[in-house]
Amino acid sequence: MAPGETGLLARNPWVARRPLTVAEYHRMGEVGILTERDRVELIEGQLIAKSPIGSRHSGTVNWLSRRLVLAVGDRGVVAVQNPVQLDDLTEPEPDFAVLKPRPDDYRLATPRADEVLLIIEVAETSLAYDRTVKRSLYARHGIPEFWIVNLSAGEVEVCRAPSGDDYASVSRVGRVGILEPELLPGATIPVAALLG
Repeated sequence: MAPGETGLLARNPWVARRPLTVAEYHRMGEVGILTERDRVELIEGQLIAKSPIGSRHSGTVNWLSRRLVLAVGDRGVVAVQNPVQLDDLTEPEPDFAVLKPRPDDYRLATPRADEVLLIIEVAETSLAYDRTVKRSLYARHGIPEFWIVNLSAGEVEVCRAPSGDDYASVSRVGRVGILEPELLPGATIPVAALLG
């Protein structure tokens, strides 16, 4: 069953599907089939609806955006809700991707998996999706570190050491903890301040 699939097709997984490529997905945007109001991302050739963003989620993204830029400095590029192309069929739009510095700041081409230092998803209504689909996807494509900011539980899940479809190391950091990306030592984020 494809991610997010329900109804008749979900009950009939043998029906052949034709996945969209990243190039076709972009073309749909260029000709106006998809617009900025269509909150979707391309996962394994399927258009997946993204969860609505509430004020708690957007406020957390705003705070973390400012803090990450200051903490990372010139050692990385902080991309906020921008695409990362993982392969020819998959281009998610994580809340944050901290990318390796590049002279063009990614103006000439969308970042690829091997250019990512850290991905962060802020989860309020999307927790199950982030923990299953996104975590597996990021691990499979070798994203070295993935954080899920779990707003409901008041903690951050830190996933490191991608291995197959998961991460070998998954830990939870509570309000009294400090986050520090493995590939960006010294770029610290206090969890209490992040969660507000």
